[in-house]
Amino acid sequence: MTLSTTTSSQELSRPRRGTGALRLVASRLVFLVAALFGVVTLSFLLVSVTPGDPAEVIAGPVASQSQIDAIRADLGLDDPLWDRYTDYIGGLLQGDLGTSYYTNLSITSEIGNRLPASLSLIILSVVFAAVVGIGVGSAGAYFRGRWPDKLGRLGTSVFQSVPDFFLGLILIYVVFFVMGLAPAPSGQIGISEMRPEKITGFITIDALLRGEMATFWSAVSHLVLPVVTLGLVYAAYFSKTSRSTVGKALNSQQAQFARAMGLPERTVLRYAFVEARGTIVTYAGVIFAALIGGEAIVEQIFAWDGLGSWAVQGILRLDIPVVQGMVLVSGAITLITYTALDIIVGLLDPRITHG
Repeated sequence: MTLSTTTSSQELSRPRRGTGALRLVASRLVFLVAALFGVVTLSFLLVSVTPGDPAEVIAGPVASQSQIDAIRADLGLDDPLWDRYTDYIGGLLQGDLGTSYYTNLSITSEIGNRLPASLSLIILSVVFAAVVGIGVGSAGAYFRGRWPDKLGRLGTSVFQSVPDFFLGLILIYVVFFVMGLAPAPSGQIGISEMRPEKITGFITIDALLRGEMATFWSAVSHLVLPVVTLGLVYAAYFSKTSRSTVGKALNSQQAQFARAMGLPERTVLRYAFVEARGTIVTYAGVIFAALIGGEAIVEQIFAWDGLGSWAVQGILRLDIPVVQGMVLVSGAITLITYTALDIIVGLLDPRITHG
């Protein structure tokens, strides 16, 4: 009777996992809000205090000082820094990121038009890299020291040392120019093809929803080379991580006990994947966040009308609203990704207590 009472009191005093998970989510969301405010302030200050005068770049080398002063006043660059900051915050609260100095287009609409192109490229590249990299790394961990492991390590070393833009140029030359197996690197669809009417902003999805199968297959074929370019480079990182984590899991006491119990190797390998999933999921999120804006050169090579190439043009022109918008969006997506990773990994691992 005493033992039962003691056990019941211990169970009541033990923190519930569901309550701990809610605390974890709530604390991370509070941190996310504070961090987003920091990103907003940083995006404003980094661009506003950098050297260079956008008015001079816009006016051109032959403009007079009075013309430059007029452009500066028209853009509000003569206003005090605090006034520009409060105007910037007020615009953000209304969903207004300003307008481009060159095109006079809304930054919010520009980001909305270009973000789906970048996301489709990044998401498919991360999925491709994860599938290939985890497969190669797991095979290397299972056949450690034998020819599959040696071949996988050789491929990992090669693709890890090749810059993504250089690999893209090689693939364009070999697959497009020499073999003729891929379409021209002319963007998301062919030059003479019409984009489907916008529903989601993703050309493949919109083409499917509109029943435009020719456009859908054209968009898929144009995705292949840039996805393979980024996917092969980052598959090397997945492979290296998977070989280490899965190999450690295969040599753990749990795996040895499972083998001693007579369980088949596929079951042991499944247990190893479960043990290594936290590290692999974390790595996938880190790569996804790194590719936001980090694939700009690959977008330029394939004429991909995404956020990266748009930001490069803005930097070269000193188009402050464009650069601020890119810094803000990439920072926000990175913070959201890391926050989601923190929550997912915490919920996946039962050994973590969320007190």
